[in-house]
Parts: sequence; structure tokens; C-alpha cells
Amino acid sequence: MTQPLHCSPLDETADATGASFGRSADGMLVALVGDNTYAMAPGPDGGHYFVAAWRIARPMAQWCRTDFYGHGDDLADESAFRAKVLEQAEHHREKRALGRRESSGGTHTPWGRSQGGTVYAEGIVSHATAGHGGFKLSDERNRKVFWMLRDESGWYEEDVCWAIVAITFPHLFTTLERRHAEETVKNSWPDAWETVFGMVLEPGEFRTKDRRAFEAEHAADWIVVSAITCEQQKGFIETIATLGGKRGAGTEERRFLVPADQYGVGRFGFVIAPDRHATYDGPSSFAGWQGRGAP
Repeated sequence: MTQPLHCSPLDETADATGASFGRSADGMLVALVGDNTYAMAPGPDGGHYFVAAWRIARPMAQWCRTDFYGHGDDLADESAFRAKVLEQAEHHREKRALGRRESSGGTHTPWGRSQGGTVYAEGIVSHATAGHGGFKLSDERNRKVFWMLRDESGWYEEDVCWAIVAITFPHLFTTLERRHAEETVKNSWPDAWETVFGMVLEPGEFRTKDRRAFEAEHAADWIVVSAITCEQQKGFIETIATLGGKRGAGTEERRFLVPADQYGVGRFGFVIAPDRHATYDGPSSFAGWQGRGAP
């Protein structure tokens, strides 16, 4: 087990990185970078994970778990926490150097009226709304986006499509943001990623291409699309499966019983093995199937 670090009062003084470390009232290793606060929160089975908050207006020694929110990356030990905090400190330092500026709201966006924006550069503005947000690129800026990734509207939502803006204008983003952007594009648009970066991704390097391979390999197999504990057959999972895992109106569905100790969702779905998993036409635990006969 990792031994706790004994933080001296000097740990609570920011060093050259802008980060300071200390202990909370409930014994967590905590850190402060500007107004951003972080903690190494205890998780299940003795593990820990990274949590954050903003502007806790008390000394570190008075912080506690309830001041923090979210569930970030898992942490192997206290060294991993400190490395994560220093990464955040560098991220904030780079952001300040980029000179982004705030702008007023009022702009109409696909997600509602903007409540405010951040200008990354002329023609590149990130807007926030009550429920969502994203980037708006001017026509001139949007023409620089790689054609396989370009949205002709110039709007790029904040969950995934922001990464398109980041890889198109990398000099306007921090090292941490660029790394996340490349991973996002790699997993969401692998064909475009390979073309942009001139590299071929190997199996296992990204989810979208692996899913394609899975779907091609199992196009003629029955793949579970829904599962529930079978109340009529103890020890079994009642499943609904379709060929290739397809969904939608007109798709043929069949029910199969799978022993509970064999069932696992898997990365892209559970594949039925007809020699081990019997078709089932008995009473169903699925509300939508109750009263229906066998397919």
C-alpha cells in the first residue's frame, strides 16, 4: 500500500509551477492551482480518483470531500496525483499565455442563446449556453478545416466536435487540449485522423475502427441488444438479439437464454453461441415481450 506523504507547511506554498499541496481535514492529499482545487479522493476497493472544485474559500486544512465534485481519472498513487496536478498547472499557464479573452453573450447558437463566449482568435469563438455550447468559426476560418471533418455551418459542439477546431488550429490550444483533441478525433473519425496525420492506426488503437471490424466479423451472428435477469429461469439471463446487432423497425429479433455466469456485455456486445445458448419462447421478463409468441 502506498504510504501517505507527510506534507509540511511548506507544501501549502505554491512553487514555480504555481501548484501547492496540502492535507484536507479528512486526510486527503489536496492541491491548489490558482482558483482551481484538486483532491485525491478515496474510491472503492482501496483505490483513488481525481476530483476537482473551484474557489474553496478556506485554508486547505479545512477542505473536505464534500467540497469536491465529479469523478475524474483513476489514480495509482500519490505520485500520480501530483503529476496530474502539475499537468493541470502547466495547462493553466499555457492558457494564460494564449491570451484568450471573454466576449459578451447574445449570439444565437444551435443550442440556444449564448450566455457568453471566449475568443480564441479572430473568427474563432467558443460560446456557452444554458445547456450546451460549442465553437463558431467564421467562413474564412472554416475553409481551413479538413474537408472530411468540416461542418459547412461553422458550428462545432463542445463534447466531441471541438476537437476538430483544436487540430485545425493547434497553436491556439494547450498541450493538454491538443492531446485530448487528437485522441477524440482518432476515436470519432479514424479515417480522417489517418489522412490528416498520415498514419495507419492498428487494431486496438481506437474504438470506431475496432467496432467496424467487430460488426464485419459478426454480421451474420446474433448479437444481444437487450438483456434482463430471467425471472422464470433462475440462473439465466434472458436476452433479445438481432443479426449483426442491428436495430430499427422491421429488424428480426430472437430471444435466447444465456447462463448468468457466461454473460458479459463485452466491448461492442455479447455474441450468441447457438451451440451453447438456447432460443427461448417461454414467458418473458421483458415488458414489451409479455404475451408475445416466439418469433
